Amino acid sequence: MEDQAECMLVLIGATPEGRKELIGFQAGVRESAQSWRELLVEIKRRGLSIPPHIAVGDGALGFWKALDELFPGTHHQRCWLHKTANVLNKVPKSVQPGMKVALREIYLAPTRAQAEVAIDLFEEAYGARYPKAVECVRKDQRALLAFFDWPAEHWIHLRTTNPIESVFATVRHRTVRTKGALSPTTARLMVFKLIMAASKTWRRLMGENQLPKVIAGVKFQDGSEVIPMPTHSAA
Repeated sequence: MEDQAECMLVLIGATPEGRKELIGFQAGVRESAQSWRELLVEIKRRGLSIPPHIAVGDGALGFWKALDELFPGTHHQRCWLHKTANVLNKVPKSVQPGMKVALREIYLAPTRAQAEVAIDLFEEAYGARYPKAVECVRKDQRALLAFFDWPAEHWIHLRTTNPIESVFATVRHRTVRTKGALSPTTARLMVFKLIMAASKTWRRLMGENQLPKVIAGVKFQDGSEVIPMPTHSAA
């Protein structure tokens, strides 16, 4: 792109049948709430009348502010792939391998309670020497652990933005090779074509049988369906 601040804003969603689909795509500024607002307004105009139940993304996006304005009921899930990279960037390379293992203990915990304990242990181990790394986790703790309120089969899809990241590995490769040879319009068209070609190989969500329950508003705790207890009226 001619404007270095401009990038591609991409939204990938899942249908009730578990298929991943490209639902939004335009050039914009990733940190700009206005850029994301324009994209969300556009997908509403095209027919997205039901608010998404949960959205996954990097924390450094204007996306979240725009999302709260247009879909205020949508839950936030921060991407662990980006969060891990952000946390590790705050410590020396010699510390990074052990810290990466400690972070995995958090997001691979089987329950929210165990994940919270793992965060406490993470703070005990690194808080004194690397407070900025610990604060990077603490400030987004709620959004980092949001996936525990969804079916366990969906956790692998909710913890990261991998579907988008894997697509753009190919996109980046092609755009770097053709840098300086494309106009902005041609570049956008090429990126769109690459995404659509990649979408043909996208796999369905795991646990697609759970999707009707999610859509119906069934509650989940630590990945399991919450079965309402019957109420007994006094005689």
